[in-house]
Amino acid sequence: MIVETARELYGQRGLDAPFDEIAKIAGVGNATLYRHFPSRCALVAAVFADTLRRIVDAAAWALDNPDPWDGFAEHVRFLCQLQATDCGLADLLTTEVTGAPELEELRTRAYQDSVHIADRARASGALRADFVPEDLVLLLMANAGLVHRTADAAPNAWNRFIDLALDGLRTAAATPAAPSPGRAAMHRAMTKRGHDLGYG
Repeated sequence: MIVETARELYGQRGLDAPFDEIAKIAGVGNATLYRHFPSRCALVAAVFADTLRRIVDAAAWALDNPDPWDGFAEHVRFLCQLQATDCGLADLLTTEVTGAPELEELRTRAYQDSVHIADRARASGALRADFVPEDLVLLLMANAGLVHRTADAAPNAWNRFIDLALDGLRTAAATPAAPSPGRAAMHRAMTKRGHDLGYG
């Protein structure tokens, strides 16, 4: 009951859903909640581990796609669709959450798979040559913000955003872009977001 309640609240509100509220809605005391999940990270891991496994499985399908661009585009769309249906996952994909080894391992694998998917599309000549891994993080951050702001009023707005973004990532449509903020800067942004939400 605790995990189901947390999944629902995270899905509606994001990863900042309070522990106290989760316990109250689940009908348990705070002591019981902390006995089962001694940290916020442990509860997040219980809620999202299966979804991260789905992402890893989806990455395998994308890498098997004979068309590298289609594999890349379908994986980006899959990630953004998951974000659009779950505000908690929208946060998780763009936030550093430490303290749950299984979750960290799955997140690392999902990230590495996405890098391979992008590398393959770029090597084929379909994905713009200046695409770097943190560009996917930028895209997911932008989509997460969109999801949080339009979930009730325009729940399908993400579709148009991703269509426009993917067109801009094609080599044929590429124009000179501003420099990447870099991996270290994006990691700092994700870590700060994690601290702001009470993780890490």
